[in-house]
Amino acid sequence: MIHWSTEKIEAFQQTLLAWYDKDGRDLPWRRDHDPYHVWVSEIMLQQTQVNTVMPYYTRFMDWFPTVNDLANAPEEKLMKAWEGLGYYSRARNLQKAARQIVDDNHGQWPTTVAGLLDLAGIGPYTAGAIASIAFGEPVPAVDGNAFRVFARLLEIDADISKPQTRQLFEQVISTIIPADRPGDFNQAIMDLGSSYMTAKNWDSANSPVSAFDQAFLDGVEDQYPVKTKKPRPKRIPYFGLVIQDGDRYLLEKRPSTGLLANFWTFPLIKQETLLARLDEPETVTEEQLVTLLTQKVAEDYGLNLKLTTRPGKQVTHTFTHQKWLITLMDAEWQGTLDLSYFPGEWLSTADFERLALPKVQDKMWQRVKSEG
Repeated sequence: MIHWSTEKIEAFQQTLLAWYDKDGRDLPWRRDHDPYHVWVSEIMLQQTQVNTVMPYYTRFMDWFPTVNDLANAPEEKLMKAWEGLGYYSRARNLQKAARQIVDDNHGQWPTTVAGLLDLAGIGPYTAGAIASIAFGEPVPAVDGNAFRVFARLLEIDADISKPQTRQLFEQVISTIIPADRPGDFNQAIMDLGSSYMTAKNWDSANSPVSAFDQAFLDGVEDQYPVKTKKPRPKRIPYFGLVIQDGDRYLLEKRPSTGLLANFWTFPLIKQETLLARLDEPETVTEEQLVTLLTQKVAEDYGLNLKLTTRPGKQVTHTFTHQKWLITLMDAEWQGTLDLSYFPGEWLSTADFERLALPKVQDKMWQRVKSEG
């Protein structure tokens, strides 16, 4: 790892901030240093691209203009505002933290990393971003961009997939970040990492800090950052039940814990729960699976249905560690369905517009809607 002199650190600060002042991105949450604006934008930007976030951020601020509005918002409206961004625990933690600020802190924001870390859903990166941008604390905000930028600048060969590596980067960046403009410095690093120093197709030759980029100067940019590859998401087959009555569909409300907590979806049944009933699951036929599924639906939900496989490809959706492969099943029945044991209700297509639906349900619905 390369170490910089005081003179080189000062030169780097001046070069980076001069470029940022001239060419930094004009983003709606950068037009002031309000901690609420910084916080909401940073939470939205987790796992999501800037261009995707901007209209969501604008609508969110229209609906919940202050932290007090967010704290007191109905959950249904909050989930609707977040619909499409995914990782819905982020939205729930936003509201939990808003209530901490309003109720526990009497509307006052913590102004340091240490204080911000006490709020729900705020980790080291977000705390660093808020503390530096909104309150001027000279602390780094270490995200994927910062890992990549500083790994190349200084040829840091520590594996960024390991939790302990964050501390190393924080220590290194803390010696470089300027005390007078820490927020601008962190945002400049974000912009640098999303333009000239991207993960792929970088353009270091034209980067404003090319003279400081040791990996570029040594021709080894492709070796930084060092990162162990994540295992591929586990493939999990499901059956999704399309139970229709005119213009309404039977949807279940998911449990209050786990993936898609409290969201509405077509009933989803994991294939492995059916295979667990067999002595030799590896020899199961499609006909046997449908029979087992029919039995389980009757046992768990009290619904007597005739199920047939809907033609076409499976609906797929990838979470961080899982990839769901959903076979849609059409249902027929006689008489009236008894919903006494069913954890949901009939919902019309108009209800779909009102409720926040997770992406996987939207994918299933778009498939059903397109096929009639």
